Amino acid sequence: MQTNQTEKKVLLRISHLKQWFPVKKTTIGGEQLYVRANDDISLDIYEGETLGLVGESGCGKSTLGRVLLQLYHQTEGKTMYYGRTIDSLAPAYVEKTLKHLESGRAKLRELEAKRDKLVREYESLDETSRRAKKAEKDKAVKEAHSLFLDMAQLVGGFLALDDLKPVSELFLQEYRSAAALHKMREARDLVQIDRNAVEGRRDAAKQKGKNAASLEAKLRKLDADLKARDEKIAAGEAELAKIRTEIESLRIQNAGKGKFDEYERYRDDGIDLAKLGYKEMRQLRKDLQLIFQDPYSSLNPRMTVGQIIGEGLLAHNFFQKNDDRMMDYVMQVMENCGLSSYMIHRYPHQFSGGQRQRIGIARSLAVKPKFVVCDEAVSALDVSIQSQVINLLQDLKEQEHLTYLFITHDLSVVKYISDRIAVMYLGNVVELARSEDLFAHPLHPYTEALLLAIPTTDLDHRKQIVPLEGDIPSPIKPPKGCKFHTRCKYATDLCREVVPDFVEAEPGHFVACHHILDHKVIE
Repeated sequence: MQTNQTEKKVLLRISHLKQWFPVKKTTIGGEQLYVRANDDISLDIYEGETLGLVGESGCGKSTLGRVLLQLYHQTEGKTMYYGRTIDSLAPAYVEKTLKHLESGRAKLRELEAKRDKLVREYESLDETSRRAKKAEKDKAVKEAHSLFLDMAQLVGGFLALDDLKPVSELFLQEYRSAAALHKMREARDLVQIDRNAVEGRRDAAKQKGKNAASLEAKLRKLDADLKARDEKIAAGEAELAKIRTEIESLRIQNAGKGKFDEYERYRDDGIDLAKLGYKEMRQLRKDLQLIFQDPYSSLNPRMTVGQIIGEGLLAHNFFQKNDDRMMDYVMQVMENCGLSSYMIHRYPHQFSGGQRQRIGIARSLAVKPKFVVCDEAVSALDVSIQSQVINLLQDLKEQEHLTYLFITHDLSVVKYISDRIAVMYLGNVVELARSEDLFAHPLHPYTEALLLAIPTTDLDHRKQIVPLEGDIPSPIKPPKGCKFHTRCKYATDLCREVVPDFVEAEPGHFVACHHILDHKVIE
C-alpha cells in the first residue's frame, strides 16, 4: 500500500526544467535551432518511492534522468535536492545570493513591475490576441517568481523587511561559519579513514606475529590529531549555534509584520543542483547514482569486478588505497547484489549479461546513494533475467532505503516496480499518477494509446488493440498548441492552438490535456 504523498518527504523538486541542445544552423547568421529534449517539466520525487518514467523512444526520458544527476547542465529551471542540507555542502551560489540581497530585491521589483504590466495588458485582450501574448506574459511571471524564490528560500520572511543589509550580514556569518565547519568535518573524516587503514595494518601484523610498534605509535599520533580536530569542530558548532540564535531572535521579533509570515513559508534548506559548480556536484555524486542501460559497454573491460566496484569507494574516500577492509566490503556488496564473492578478480567478459548488470548495480549502490536513476536497466536482458534483476532492485530498495527513477518503455515492467508513473511525450510530462490509478483510469489520450498497445491474449476484457498512428513530430520544431494533437483522435481547434496546463484532475492524478478522458480502458 502506497503512503499518502503528502506524508512523504520530498527528495527532489523539479520546477520548469528545460534541457535544450543546440543544433547546427542551416545558414550563416540563420536562426539558432534547438532540440527540445525536456521542455518545461515540473514534478516532485518523494523519498523512498519508485517513480516510473515511460514513453516512446526519443521522448526525453533518459535526458531527464541525466539532467537530474547534472550530467547535462540544464538549460533552465530548478532542481532542488533535499537529501542534504545547505550547511553540509555550503555551495558558492548561496554566498553570492546573500551578498547581493539588496541589489537582488531592486532587480526583483523591476521584474515584478514588468510582469504586472504584461499581465494587465494580457487580461485586456480578446482570446485570439491572448494566444500571441501568452508566451511573453508567462516568461515574465516565471522570471520574477524564480528570482523571488532564489532569495526567499535562503532568508524567508526577512525579504519583506525594509533594510536587508543587517540581514545579509547575519546570514553571511551563518553561511561562512557553516562552510568552515563543513571543511573541518571533511578533514576529520579523512584522518579517520587514514586511522582505520593503519589500525587494519596493525591488526594484520599482530595476527602474523610481527612487531607492530611503529603502527601503534602512528595510531596514537592519529588519535591525538582526531581529538584536536574534534575540539575545533565543537568550537565551530558553538559559534554557529550562537549565530542561529541571533537569527531566530530576529525572526521572532518580525513575525506578523507585513508580508513576513507570507514570505517565510518559502524558506527551505534544499540545494539547487542546477547552480552547483563541478567540484560541488562531485561531492554530491555519491548521493545521486546511475545504472546504465547497456551492461556491456558501461563496464571497463580492463578492470576486474573488484576494481570496478571499488573505484567509486576510493574516489569518495570511503576507504584508503590498499586498505584490506575495502575488499571485504566489496565482496559483501557483491553478495548483496547476487554475485558470488569469489568472482571479485574476474573481468567483465567472463560474465553473462544478467551478471554484468548486477555488477553495474553493485557499482552504483556501493557508495550508499540516496537516489538512483535506472536508465532502461533491464531492457537489454532476457525476459527471465529481467524479473531477477527487478526483484533484486526491489529488495535493495527496501534494504538501503533507496529512491528510484525507473526509466523504461515497457509498461508491464513499470507497472510492477513503480509507486507512481509519469508519462512523457516529446519532452513534456503529460500524465502523472499512482501506478494502479494510471492503469485503471488513464486521463490522457497518449496514455490510453500506450496501454492499448500492450500485447495480451486476454481480449475479452479490453478493447481491440489499436496502433498509435503517425510519427513523433520533430523535437526541433514541435507542433503548436498540444504537441500530441497531430496523432490524437480527440483533437480539436483548441488543441492545435493552446498549450494545455498540467493540472491535478483527481487527487494525486495530474494531466495536461484539454479533453480529459472519463472512461476506463483496462479492468
